[in-house]
Amino acid sequence: MKLSKIKINPSNPRIIKDEKFKKLVKSIKDFPEMMEKRPMVCVTDADGLLYPIGGNMRLKALIELKYKEIPDSWVVLADDWSEEQRKEFIIKDNVSFGEFDWDTLANEWNVEELSKWGVDIPFSEMTQENIDSKYNNKNCEYPLIPIYDEKYSAFIIICKTATEEAGIRTKFNFPYKAKSYKNKFLGESNVLNASELL
Repeated sequence: MKLSKIKINPSNPRIIKDEKFKKLVKSIKDFPEMMEKRPMVCVTDADGLLYPIGGNMRLKALIELKYKEIPDSWVVLADDWSEEQRKEFIIKDNVSFGEFDWDTLANEWNVEELSKWGVDIPFSEMTQENIDSKYNNKNCEYPLIPIYDEKYSAFIIICKTATEEAGIRTKFNFPYKAKSYKNKFLGESNVLNASELL
């Protein structure tokens, strides 16, 4: 299918700006096969052209990547839907009904990759100023200086939340896949193996 047959939907209320759009473009460039599993949902207008009611930003990304043609499987038609159904779909397709389990993400996923894939990691509170004020104080509740555990030969950083732990790892370039010092499995929160810090 010629990409020129599909037009941007000007009335779609969903937009992606700047850095997030760049991430979307890169994700399609790196993994175009995902378009087959999550195709654009389009309808046909009076002139025989298509416009997306789901996937408007993916269309913009394909245009940015200078695609001239795409596989037919990247598009599904919803011409049999009423106007009310189309409007409802535009909104529901862009509503996030769930939320991420940040502990699971921080412990079982590579946070750098998640960020590259467009996940908004809530590290906004982990500014250098906040880190300095929180961890340079000897009386602070959550010390930046790791506690060395002789029994397990491991440095331990105590964090209030998995989000805070991931923020510290990001700021100080600690590895994301730390081993649990108790059971050798991956993903134990707030633990870094001593050898990983050398």
